[in-house]
Amino acid sequence: MSTVLETRNLTKSFGEVKAAKSLNVGIGKGEVVGVIGSNGAGKTTFINMVTGYLAPTEGDILFDGQSVVGRLPRDITRLGMARSFQVAQLFPKFTVLDNVIAALVAAEGTKASFFGPFTTAARRKKAEAVLEEFGVANYSRSLVSTVPQGARKLVDIAMALISNPSMLLLDEPTSGVSIEEKFPLMDTVMNAVKKHGVTVLFVEHDMEIVARYVSRILAFYSGEIISDGPPQEVLRDPKVQELVIGHHLDISILGDAT
Repeated sequence: MSTVLETRNLTKSFGEVKAAKSLNVGIGKGEVVGVIGSNGAGKTTFINMVTGYLAPTEGDILFDGQSVVGRLPRDITRLGMARSFQVAQLFPKFTVLDNVIAALVAAEGTKASFFGPFTTAARRKKAEAVLEEFGVANYSRSLVSTVPQGARKLVDIAMALISNPSMLLLDEPTSGVSIEEKFPLMDTVMNAVKKHGVTVLFVEHDMEIVARYVSRILAFYSGEIISDGPPQEVLRDPKVQELVIGHHLDISILGDAT
């Protein structure tokens, strides 16, 4: 299995506080990796460094064998690493379709003005296809601010996937989504990424989602990875139980773990 993402002694300090401590991680092509940890554990710092939103204090980040330290987020995206956010990053006064077209324009690196040539037939066709794939095509003409939360999440992830990335990072994809919606939403997302052969790294607090959809878990605590392995192994790890999950995990969910 070839390595898509590798971090070497990745460290981030904020004054005297080390938010990430010598993180050495390798993510293989096609893996679906979950990142878990309590608030302040370092997982968001890790994701922000990998995607260029935060510069590391020390260490290196290799994407497809190429160092991306010092590159801007948009440049990293154009190399093939896309990202969605916990709070969907959408243009509220645009329609759903125009949001996806805007993401496509950004991925192309086109210096198109929002007031000039923007929507072309080719872009529209591609945007409509990805909305269909994510099951939200019925909202294409609606202002994105008027669609349900679950649909906005799917639009945000569709916008990340439309650039044809080789790796997709998802920040709490089910955050703010109802219990009834979370599994159908993740089924839709996972079917899409599998179809496109995308490597996935996602941060998630919902252990049922993690156990069901990932092949591997990175458990963070106090800026370090305290456990790395298959869901059955990591979620049963006594350190993870005590420091990350607490005493609220229903072990029966591991019966469906990948």
